[in-house]
Amino acid sequence: MRNAEKKRGWLVPLGLVLFLGSGLLSLCVGSLDFSPVRLMALFLGKEDGAAASILWYSRLPRTLACLLAGAALSVSGAVLQSVLSNKLASPGIIGVNAGAGLGVTLCCAAGALSGWAVSGGAFLGSLAAMLIVAFFCGWVSASKTTVILTGVALNSLLNAASEAVTVLDPDVAALNTEFRVGGFSAVTYSRLLPAGALILFSLLVLLTLSSQLDVLALGDETARGLGLAVGRCRMLFLMLAALLAGAAVSFAGLLGFVGLIVPHFVRLLTGSASRRLLTLCILWGGAFVALCDLAARKLFLPFEMPVGILMAVLGGPVFVLLLVKTKGGHRHD
Repeated sequence: MRNAEKKRGWLVPLGLVLFLGSGLLSLCVGSLDFSPVRLMALFLGKEDGAAASILWYSRLPRTLACLLAGAALSVSGAVLQSVLSNKLASPGIIGVNAGAGLGVTLCCAAGALSGWAVSGGAFLGSLAAMLIVAFFCGWVSASKTTVILTGVALNSLLNAASEAVTVLDPDVAALNTEFRVGGFSAVTYSRLLPAGALILFSLLVLLTLSSQLDVLALGDETARGLGLAVGRCRMLFLMLAALLAGAAVSFAGLLGFVGLIVPHFVRLLTGSASRRLLTLCILWGGAFVALCDLAARKLFLPFEMPVGILMAVLGGPVFVLLLVKTKGGHRHD
């Protein structure tokens, strides 16, 4: 056991290096590249002009958005997988992201384009989608496969509702072009800061409650025997997962598969201990999205591919492999 712990001890420092390194790369690399020395000079205010504007109003909010969205969606996926006892669960697959997307679309149709209103609408939409899946599957005693299929069906319905709004209101369609795919090119501080505050709050609460998440993962009967209020804890974790996903979607759009790929990869390396799992999802998830966004920016110059397209290309095969590996969810882990 001690040898296993020692072998896993390098994961957090490596994740921190990847997190900080990917953030630094995202700040330095783009249509106009900055050396680390010039980047420091820009931060210290020793240089102004176009380069300073690019850093402060484009590169910095975009980098922060990548790191926050990756951390939020990865942790949300890890929590959903633990609470629903299904390794195929993730915000993008079971309709949580689509619910948040519908909330943001309705806010845009009502004239709210940024701020707390958009973050709140995204949270309410994601929470409603998650509760529909959770209550329906609990009501019919659904298998793991049914949970996923219910989420996929709800995903289609919510996306159809969002598309209906955009058809009826062409102005919303123009605003939501990149949002429906997922990307960071149009991120602004007014949209990022409220959502970022919600993400940081939710991550702090989840790290504080990681031991309760471990107990809940043991099963309802065992958790009750250990004195855990199962119903209230499950609802709290679902709300926090919805808050993370909704806040991320409010500025990043409908990014898919982050909450599936990263938690699964981290579990392979470190097991299911919640505190380490959540910590690594924060670090590795943020780094993963930042590096994918960097690749989407640079691979097709002078054009920029929305990072959501790259995520779909990476995530689709991973989902199929997991589905085959778990035999459609029928194998008990």
